[in-house]
Amino acid sequence: MEETEQAAGEVEVAELLSKHLPTPVRLVLFVREDVAACVEQRRLLDALAQLSERLTLEVHDLDSEAARAYGVNKAPATAVVGARDYGIRFFGVTAGYEFSSLLNAIFLASHGTSGLPQDVEEVLKLIDQPVHLEIMATLTCPYCFEMVHLAHQMAVANEHIRADMVDMAEYPHLAQRYHISGVPWTIINETPAFQGALPAINA
Repeated sequence: MEETEQAAGEVEVAELLSKHLPTPVRLVLFVREDVAACVEQRRLLDALAQLSERLTLEVHDLDSEAARAYGVNKAPATAVVGARDYGIRFFGVTAGYEFSSLLNAIFLASHGTSGLPQDVEEVLKLIDQPVHLEIMATLTCPYCFEMVHLAHQMAVANEHIRADMVDMAEYPHLAQRYHISGVPWTIINETPAFQGALPAINA
């Protein structure tokens, strides 16, 4: 039964990718040999990349020059790159509810448009300084992926914005650093900003 459900799921994802990827997308994964989650994330991304000719997977060591170029300092880390690097990042394994976040990020990078209302985009365009958004999430949180998606939309809308999904289970030291007791938590430029998922008009 599990194999049948898995096969059906792969067919569904493959159909989504075939319909919603107008341009190629690169999944750039950064790994460390001593981090077990890196093996799981590489397996997940490799299986996903095999479902579409428009998806490719690149794997780099965390100590590589590529990691420094992408601003990555922990593993596993995944950058979703379209015609340009939109600043879309995932830290941890993109399973559970965050698999939906990954698919949404791939669609965003492929289209190169945020999908946000025009008035929201106009406000975001006023940002002319670097903004780093970190969305602290868990793979079992049914609300986190909404905030992750919104953050990634903002990154696509403005090249000064970078947006990370961070799995709190994989990086518990960050929960201690930011004194986080629940998710999703949004961190702006390393300062805890607010908890919960907000609609674009309020964020």
